[in-house]
Amino acid sequence: MDTRRLGAQGLIVSAQGLGCMGMSDFYAGRDEAEAIATIHRALELGVTFFDTADMYGPFTNERLVGRALAGRRDDVVLATKFGNERLADGTWLGINGRPEYVRSACDASLERLGVDVIDLYFQHRVDLDTPIEETVGAMTELVREGKVRYLGLSEAGAETIRRAHAVHPISALQSEWSLWSRDVEREVVPAVRELGIGFVAYSPIGRGFLSGRFRTLADLDEDDRRRAMPRFAAANFEQNRALVEGIEELAGEKGVTAAQLALAWVLAQGEDVVPIPGTKRRRYLEENVTAVSIELTAGDLARLDEAFPPGAASGDRYPNMSTVNR
Repeated sequence: MDTRRLGAQGLIVSAQGLGCMGMSDFYAGRDEAEAIATIHRALELGVTFFDTADMYGPFTNERLVGRALAGRRDDVVLATKFGNERLADGTWLGINGRPEYVRSACDASLERLGVDVIDLYFQHRVDLDTPIEETVGAMTELVREGKVRYLGLSEAGAETIRRAHAVHPISALQSEWSLWSRDVEREVVPAVRELGIGFVAYSPIGRGFLSGRFRTLADLDEDDRRRAMPRFAAANFEQNRALVEGIEELAGEKGVTAAQLALAWVLAQGEDVVPIPGTKRRRYLEENVTAVSIELTAGDLARLDEAFPPGAASGDRYPNMSTVNR
């Protein structure tokens, strides 16, 4: 597995990471033993970058990741997030970026993960009621105290990123980026590249949709959170399914899967981009990791742009888009 640099502060990660959210929350079919086996298999395949958050579970995903990586701390880059505040029963309290909460959230994550320091600490969503300077100021104190090594933001807008970076260098911006989620290309990607900030792309396979696995809405379990997302809704499903056929056609010609091709497209967007496809099963992990060796020609990229131009996907990314790109 090749490595890539996130930001200008020295953070080096595997070219592809592993998003661990679905192992504990939101998607159906969870199996803790298989999830831990998937993390162990990722390590065997050279994946060193693991992404979680306190709100996944809530709280249970950090514990799972911590158990799975016990004894391998020096081999991995561990990222987690704060800011989407939930109670243990799953109740949502809102977005919280207040300095006192930043500190308490970090201490709690350190305890659940079973580590002394978090490698990359993200503000999960921007709190509009707390100036970003105050939130990042509190995160800076965590760096000075040795509890955090590098700072990140998630789903922040370009101006917020600039303001945050002026307080303390931001190493990575994590946002959704894939063939069907390209809104970051307008303002966010130029801003992070101007500032020398790396990009961590979550949902690079479009929450699995770009793999072609979902032929109808019935392919999703009743308790799967994706059913509530506009792009999976009946009104948009067929139009988006037709777009995926363009990916499947080129994938067939190249002898790869649609998921691998979608990942290869994200990897081809620049050496400062690291996708973190999420999976809770070894077979999908092994398929995803192979994407790092797929080379796309200029012609391939042009065909994918034609098949899936910016704005082509039908429906918003989330039911409520007010919490992203702030």
